[in-house]
Amino acid sequence: MCPQITIPSPKAAIYPNFSDLPWDMPLDTWSGHCQRIEEEVPRGLSRHPVVFVNYDGDLYALKELPPHLAEEEYRILAQMDEMRLPCVTPVGYVHTHTVNGPASVLITRYLDNSIPYRSLFMRSNLDRYREHLLDAMAGLIVQLHLAGIYWGDCSLSNTLFRRDAGALQAYLVDAETAEIHASRLAPTLRLHDLEIMEDNVTGDLADLETLGHLASNYPILETGSYIRQRYRGLWEEITREEVIRPDERYRIQERIRALNALGFSVNDVEIQGDEGGDKLRLRIQVTDRSFHRDQLFELTGVEAGEMQARQMMNEIYAIKAYLAQEQNRSVPLSVAANHWHAQLYQPVTERLQPIIQQREQAASISDPAELYCQVLEHKWFLSEQAQQDVGHQAAVEDYLRRFG
Repeated sequence: MCPQITIPSPKAAIYPNFSDLPWDMPLDTWSGHCQRIEEEVPRGLSRHPVVFVNYDGDLYALKELPPHLAEEEYRILAQMDEMRLPCVTPVGYVHTHTVNGPASVLITRYLDNSIPYRSLFMRSNLDRYREHLLDAMAGLIVQLHLAGIYWGDCSLSNTLFRRDAGALQAYLVDAETAEIHASRLAPTLRLHDLEIMEDNVTGDLADLETLGHLASNYPILETGSYIRQRYRGLWEEITREEVIRPDERYRIQERIRALNALGFSVNDVEIQGDEGGDKLRLRIQVTDRSFHRDQLFELTGVEAGEMQARQMMNEIYAIKAYLAQEQNRSVPLSVAANHWHAQLYQPVTERLQPIIQQREQAASISDPAELYCQVLEHKWFLSEQAQQDVGHQAAVEDYLRRFG
């Protein structure tokens, strides 16, 4: 039986057709039989066979599933991708028949610069990210529930993490049990998702303890509860209604800025008259955690993580203020963004090319946006020492000298 490989249009034009892979063999036997296999890829635990294949430097993850399940998971991921939720990018699915019988395979893009939770605990140089991991998990679950997504199997194993300006962003990897509802998730389903999360996180960490990768006093049983508490605080801040007087309209902007600082954008503000007639009931509808990322991309075309984009937008706003003072007139944000991109971002990332190429070969941090943010942090450090702004050029040269 020939494999039925489906790469939905228009994706078929940008992805390989994968027809040269040994689809008649189970995935867990491909090693040694397929030259495209990449063995040295950080990975988490999976209940299903997973392999990574290389097409001209682009990596794809293949997961073998029972018949037809790959197509179902693809459709869930495709809808989540359209909603711009943080998940792996679905590419296609395959119906095939191996020596073990009929099977299906899900194809997704490998999440570049991602880290499985196991690496965060097994590699000592990533210790400082462990605290951010729990906050990233809470933020991911909030974002999914706001969009009406019931995960059904939230765990550390089903999540990948990506460095973002010194912190972490969490991405859903496994959507086998996920459900998409028409509106914000009902409280009963949210509670059930959190209960599953607590049990799974405890199990994930217990596995690491068995392997000797956790400190003897690590609070395994309290970790899931901590994520739930962080989730509850974030959810309440995002969804709470607020009563204001008509002369307190400025508080609307204050609330929006506070939500932006949490990484969420606002797509609507609903104002309802209070029963007493002298107050307004403010209800803000929140979309996703990509406010600064979307803003930066629209202004400059630079793709970055949310916290990376926040640092860069801070620079752009500072440039806007400086240009307005220098020219003694108001300056559009787009003008300041163009100035930032041409005078700061491009020169710095071009100068970083040697270290980017070197780290790509060493499978280390090579993301230009993350390295640019590291240079910004280094610039702040040098400026503090010098008690004056040392500038981007001096910062990038010193960064290359120390870390290149």
